[in-house]
Amino acid sequence: MHRFLVSAAHKSSGKTTLSIGLAAALRQRRLSVQPFKKGPDYIDPLWLGLAAGRSCCNLDFFLSPDDEIRAQFARHGYDVDVCLVEGNKGLYDGLDLKGSNSNAALARLLDLPVILVLDARGMTRGIAPLILGYQAFDREINIAGVILNRLGGHRHESKLRAVIEHYTDVPVIGAVQEDARLALVERHLGLMPANETGAAERHVAEIAQVVAQQVDLEKLLAATATTNPLPQPLPLRASSETPVHIAIARDAAFGFYYADDLLALQAAGAELVSFDARRDAHLPACDGIFIGGGFPESFMDELEANATLRAEILDAIETGLPAYAECGGLMYLARSIAWKGQRRRMVGAIAGDIVMHEKPVGRGYVVLQPGAAHPWGQRDAAAEQPPLRAHEFHYSSIENLPADTTFAYTMLRGHGVDGRHDGIIYKNLLASYTHLRATAGCDWPTRFVQFVRSARKGKDQRAQPESHPCSR
Repeated sequence: MHRFLVSAAHKSSGKTTLSIGLAAALRQRRLSVQPFKKGPDYIDPLWLGLAAGRSCCNLDFFLSPDDEIRAQFARHGYDVDVCLVEGNKGLYDGLDLKGSNSNAALARLLDLPVILVLDARGMTRGIAPLILGYQAFDREINIAGVILNRLGGHRHESKLRAVIEHYTDVPVIGAVQEDARLALVERHLGLMPANETGAAERHVAEIAQVVAQQVDLEKLLAATATTNPLPQPLPLRASSETPVHIAIARDAAFGFYYADDLLALQAAGAELVSFDARRDAHLPACDGIFIGGGFPESFMDELEANATLRAEILDAIETGLPAYAECGGLMYLARSIAWKGQRRRMVGAIAGDIVMHEKPVGRGYVVLQPGAAHPWGQRDAAAEQPPLRAHEFHYSSIENLPADTTFAYTMLRGHGVDGRHDGIIYKNLLASYTHLRATAGCDWPTRFVQFVRSARKGKDQRAQPESHPCSR
């Protein structure tokens, strides 16, 4: 077995591209590769999952205690050949002075050797004190090798290899030349998600070819080998109740879903039925709707043009079908989206209008206090619910909301809808800018499924002679 964490001296060093290339190149060698991503992120995991052929799992200190992170790592990685963890930011960067949530802390927690990606542009002899300093800063961290990135040519590579070999004991695992083929497409909110481009698989294959030629995969595997097996996890406890059908938007516009959350929904008794909000004219038969995050502004012409589906979703929500939407889903359910001087009509279930901005409105971790109005709240409504930890990342705001809008959350940290609240409630719809994560402190999938099941039972008991087409 092989396990390692890919990190860097600083962000934008190319570690995401190299992680994608490594995952794909190792997979091409018929090794099973389980990718992980540190921190809250949807886009990198989409690319890593595509490269590895397995859904990427996120590991997050802010949202999960140490024991849960260990359990997540074992659950997804115990039966594979390679566990590849891509870090975020630099190796020692973190939220606090002690670096308790840094990449280094994750490497220490999971006993992972570190492969350090170094953006070597403009560097020669200075690379040695950089590596030595990273080794000396925390002797418990095993920097098992470095990959030199964005090299200016073979002469540049030779100089760097000579310096590193002379002054350090860290092996050079790879040396990757500056290459336009390695660039991932970026746009207004960062990397373009892999689910948006039909050329993604071809691009991953091209990256894998470059990486396989310029990274010594045998040396990488030797440096990251371990004989310590991960514990076999207990299976997820499956619900014994009758399944409910939840329609989930999964397409180029909406693709931000955590793999663990989808598994938790299924374990709670949900059968997930995918639909394409741009192309499907009708909502599939369902007991509830889930629309996750994404970039609806990039597809607002197509979303507006699909008027039949928008009308069905609006009618379903108006007639009380349970629905949950996060960020991009909230935007889609609003009346309109305005971006780059254009405005397009959306579903209209939320009495507000979305406006895109050039800078982030809400970005980072959030802490939410659920209120009594939360539709999936505690059975004892009088009992105060504990705060929830989650995250947000949105460049939009919502305007023209009615003054009497009901909210599910008070913001203890973060921005949400207006800096004070998040979680717009309308009938059986909950829509928020916040992205929840299924962790020990936030079992939202079970609560949502229970809410959907309860609503369906109530409808069955009323024995309506005619049912809504999406509730058959």
